Amino acid sequence: MTLTVFKNTQFLWLAFTILTCFSCGSQTKKNSDGISEKLEIGKERGEKIKEKREKREDGKIKIVLGADRIEEYLPLFENKKVGIVANQTSIVSLHDIAHYENGFEETIDLQLHLVDYLKNQKVNILKVFSPEHGFRGKADAGEVVKDGIDTKTGFPIVSLYGKNKKPSKEQLKGIDIMVFDIQDVGARFYTYISTLHYMMEACAENNIPLLILDRPNPNGHYIDGPILEVQHKSFVGMHPVPVVHGMTIGEYAQMINGQKWLKNGMNCDLTVIKMKNYTHQTPYSLPIKPSPNLPNDVAINLYPSLCFFEGTPLSAGRGTEMQFQIFGAPNLPSERYSFTFTPQSNEGAKYPKFKNELCYGKDLRNTKELDKLNLEWLIEAYVSTGKKEDFFTPFFTKLAGTTKLQKQIEQGYTYREIRKTWLKDLKEYDRMRQKYLLYE
Repeated sequence: MTLTVFKNTQFLWLAFTILTCFSCGSQTKKNSDGISEKLEIGKERGEKIKEKREKREDGKIKIVLGADRIEEYLPLFENKKVGIVANQTSIVSLHDIAHYENGFEETIDLQLHLVDYLKNQKVNILKVFSPEHGFRGKADAGEVVKDGIDTKTGFPIVSLYGKNKKPSKEQLKGIDIMVFDIQDVGARFYTYISTLHYMMEACAENNIPLLILDRPNPNGHYIDGPILEVQHKSFVGMHPVPVVHGMTIGEYAQMINGQKWLKNGMNCDLTVIKMKNYTHQTPYSLPIKPSPNLPNDVAINLYPSLCFFEGTPLSAGRGTEMQFQIFGAPNLPSERYSFTFTPQSNEGAKYPKFKNELCYGKDLRNTKELDKLNLEWLIEAYVSTGKKEDFFTPFFTKLAGTTKLQKQIEQGYTYREIRKTWLKDLKEYDRMRQKYLLYE
């Protein structure tokens, strides 16, 4: 039994003249040299691949990501010089059908990085731009990422973290179209949406169209938290939205445009390649860590609630393998906080809080999935700590986007009382947000 494979072959789709095929292909009939017959084979194979792409192994419909809808965006790069904003999450899922001589067919699935795939398809990539944590996603939170060369592809990498958060005119020189493909997690202080803002602004200033390949928001099933006040704007909060904003990256970009949040009310020439079969209530498990300290679905779900500990002396688990699934500190009372951990230097946390110190805290790995922020852990830790006057750092206000939250906790408000003060603003935000939604 032999399998014939042609790498980087081309097949025909019904709606397009010619599309580029995926890494592993299949043979056509040996004696088929008629154009019509080849066309029919291409159509049939394309339909089989499409059907496979949109069904899970259990037969249910699955999400087709923007990056996977290659037929929608690949033609846009013809005769264009392309820039790409990407990191380790920018993956394309490829499917093809292998034909054996005995008539047996097998679907071949392959995942490639978007940059690697487009290079294979001879797309003229000029530069790659990387967000916080770098192009391959290895850098610590807050660590300055330097420009460089990607060793795999040889493309120049321009860092958009550190002093150079917005690409300069010189860095964008020669680019005809920019692509943005990064997995977000739906929290205001997760900096990929800030990188999106600055790239949109730079593209608007330099008349470069921006193409977004949309991805699910794993926390897209709810909105919650205080709305950011303009005077507390920073790279961990650039827009007047709640902590959990409930939008995909494509929807969020439309909101940035529509609300005139770019400098001088500019408008970015924006195209979003939508997902198929996605709703905001569709569960989605991220196949790749979006950053070094969000290792799994539990951490991603708890992140909007536990990130507030980053603005206190307590640890949220950096330096362990349980990042954003635990919290604690050496000075929390052991009789109340029986769970212990000792942070060590690791990937994404070279210098974690309380390195090599025994911490007492809570293990939240078995917490039921949240559909609203949980401040009870934060309030409880504040009450339990020795020096309450030293509990909040200035960074806490940047994360909260307001001074009100710290004052409410210090004044003894309960979580329910605090949340009631958000409801009016959340309702107004949700009304505004509806205009930009691409999915139910």
